[in-house]
Amino acid sequence: MSKLPKKYQFLDLSDYGRPIAKVIANSLKNTSFTPVDVSISFLISGLIAVYCITIEYYWLSAFFLIFKSILDAADGELARIKNTPSYTGRFLDSIFDIILNFIIFITLWQVTDVPFYFAFLAFFCIQLQGTLYNYYYVILRNRFDGDTTSRVFENETPVAFPIEKQRNVSILFFIYKLFYGIFDKIIYALDRNAPEGKPFPNWLMSLVSTFGLGFQLLLISIFLVLDLKEFIIPFFIAYSLFIFIFIAIRKIFY
Repeated sequence: MSKLPKKYQFLDLSDYGRPIAKVIANSLKNTSFTPVDVSISFLISGLIAVYCITIEYYWLSAFFLIFKSILDAADGELARIKNTPSYTGRFLDSIFDIILNFIIFITLWQVTDVPFYFAFLAFFCIQLQGTLYNYYYVILRNRFDGDTTSRVFENETPVAFPIEKQRNVSILFFIYKLFYGIFDKIIYALDRNAPEGKPFPNWLMSLVSTFGLGFQLLLISIFLVLDLKEFIIPFFIAYSLFIFIFIAIRKIFY
C-alpha cells in the first residue's frame, strides 16, 4: 500500500529499498515481530555500519547502511500490512534516524582530517535537507488522502492509537520535538505557504527526494566504497544550496 494515491505517486529516489522492504514485511506479517522490532533492527544495522567505518571495512559499511535504509522502509510496510499504525513507531523511527545520522558524522570526523565544526555543520545540513523533503511529502500525503500518521505540523502531542499507550506517545513526541523542532522551524520559516500552494509536480518531488535519508545514505556508501570519505562532509554542506533552489522553484511556479 503506497503512502499516496496512484495519480500523485512520484519516483522517490530515496525509496529504492521499498521492493525488498515489502518482501521482508510480508515474510513477517504472520509472526510476532512488530514494526518497532524492525525499527530496532535498522538501528542495529546502522551501528554496525558505523563500526565498519572505524575499522575501514567500507564495502561492509556500505552494505549495512543500505540494509538500514531497507529496514527503515520495512517497518512502515509491516505496520500497513498488519494494520497497526502507531505514533510510537513514527516518532521512534525519526529519533533513531537522527541519532544514527549524528553518530555517522561524528565518526566521519574522527576518521578524516575535516574539522569538527564542519562535521556538525554537515549533520545540521542533512537534517535540513531531510526536513524539506518530509515537509513537502507530508503535505502531499495529507492533501490527497494518503497515509496521515505523519502531520504537516507536529505542534501538539497526538492522541495515541488504541494499540499504544498515550504515555509512550507523549514521551516520544517530546523527544522528537527536542531533536527536530529547530529544523522544522527553519524550513517552515523558509516556505511557510507551501501547504496552500498548488500540488507539487512529480518531477519536483523526485528532485527533492534526493534529500531523503535513503538517498543520503546511498551517497555516503558510494563515497566510502570509492575511498573518498574525506569528501562526504564537504559534499553535504555544499549540496544544501539546493534547499534554496527547490524552495525558490516551489514559490515561483507552485
